[in-house]
Formats: sequence, structure tokens, C-alpha cells
Amino acid sequence: MSLTFVITALWTAVLAIAAMTLRNLIHCALCLVGTLIGLAVIYLQLDAQFIAFSQMLVYVGAISVLVVFAMLLTKSSETQAEPRGNKAWAHGLGIASMVFLVLAASFSASTVGKAADPGPRELPVAALGQSLMTTHVLPLELIALLLTSAMIGAAVLALHDRPKNPGDPRPNP
Repeated sequence: MSLTFVITALWTAVLAIAAMTLRNLIHCALCLVGTLIGLAVIYLQLDAQFIAFSQMLVYVGAISVLVVFAMLLTKSSETQAEPRGNKAWAHGLGIASMVFLVLAASFSASTVGKAADPGPRELPVAALGQSLMTTHVLPLELIALLLTSAMIGAAVLALHDRPKNPGDPRPNP
């Protein structure tokens, strides 16, 4: 394990925890972007260039912008989050610990990664793109349609709640 991997993993974990615990939604979104960039760097360190660049384009570029637009369009800054009590943190920590223990036990008992034949190492990005545009074009188009409909739905929901008169606090019927 290299030092750069440890630094990147710590960076990603700290930003993921900050994204869950900060009170300001814009700060949470920025920490989410940092976490997704950290994951892309980890993919690059694992020699998965296509997945890393897909992570940067799809998640950092599109999904994080969609999250920020949704927060800004739905006036989420007007509502304040209620402070969470210590009891909620204790329950969350307990559940996370149990999940970690179950995963650690299953990974230690698993045969994954033990003397397996590595097979062919590289899949060129051009071959992957060719496969996406020929044999897997229908799932690709369905994902594009799903993301487009989600963006249109967010815009419709955001515009529906705006009052007709700027001084009128009541939403449209």
C-alpha cells in the first residue's frame, strides 16, 4: 500500500464523513464533490482509467451539479435542519459497527483475491466504447432518458412552488 493511496483514502473518508455531518447543505454538497474526486483518484491508482474518468464526468460533473441545482431551486436554504441528538449518533455508530463487522467477517472468509488467475489485464477504452455503442446501446439510452426525466422533474417541482406574485408567500395551486 503506497503513501499516496493512504492519503487519498483518508481524504475521501474525511470528506465523506463531513458530507454527512455538516449542517450547511452547500458545504455538504462540496464535501460530496471532494469525496467523488477522491474515489476517481483511487480508481486511477488502481489502473481503471475509464471508470475514473466516467466517475469524474458523470458523478462530479453531472450529479453534483444536479444536487446543487435541486438545493437552490427548491429553496432548501430556508428550512433549518433540526439538530440530531446523541441517541441518533449512538444508533448510527452501532449499526455502522455491526455492518463493518459482518463485512470484515465475510471478506476474511471469502476466497476473493486468493491466488486467482488474473487473466487478461487490459481492456482498451476504445473497445469499451465500441461495446457501449453497439451491443449495449439500449441500456445507455435508457440511462440517458432516466437522467433527463429526473432533471425535467426537478425543474417542474421547483417552478410549481413559486408564487405568482413576488410578495405573495402562498404557493401556486
